[in-house]
Amino acid sequence: MVITRSELLGVVYCFYPRGVQNFARIHVPPNEPFYDDTEEHCRLVEAASRGRAEYPTWKAMIRRLGDRYGLQNESLHLLSGGADPAYSARVWLTDQTALSFHVSLLGPYHGIHLPGIPEEEPVAREIAREIEATYPGYRAIPSELGNEVVPDVAMDGASMGKATINMCLFSIAWTFVDPV
Repeated sequence: MVITRSELLGVVYCFYPRGVQNFARIHVPPNEPFYDDTEEHCRLVEAASRGRAEYPTWKAMIRRLGDRYGLQNESLHLLSGGADPAYSARVWLTDQTALSFHVSLLGPYHGIHLPGIPEEEPVAREIAREIEATYPGYRAIPSELGNEVVPDVAMDGASMGKATINMCLFSIAWTFVDPV
């Protein structure tokens, strides 16, 4: 089944309200909607809670991958009560270059963020196989869709008009391997 733009935006809008800035309550003018009070944010918090409950599956998978690669788990914030939308990790390809991979808690999607170096392809294929074996039915989001900006959504770490579909479904951790 082909992933479509409208499918992905539908998922994003279930967890991120349109037109509501994600600022601290103290910076919200009176009578303005506050992100943490929205139904969408409540659904994101529920998804993160499910992610905490299912964390042993993620931990077992990254342990298997960590036996083969230098791996950094980016999902520890989730365990401390964070409302992250995905499990995330990095695999170091060189001393200074990593690829990141993510398994969404918001829908049956995964993504691998490639840095654009020759060493990435065999590692990315192995990670994709591991994700798809661990999370049957999960599909990779094509980069042309995932990199699309969602103009009317703000999220933690990305203001209105800056958040991409990948950032919304995989967290701001998606950007951690972007060149500086």
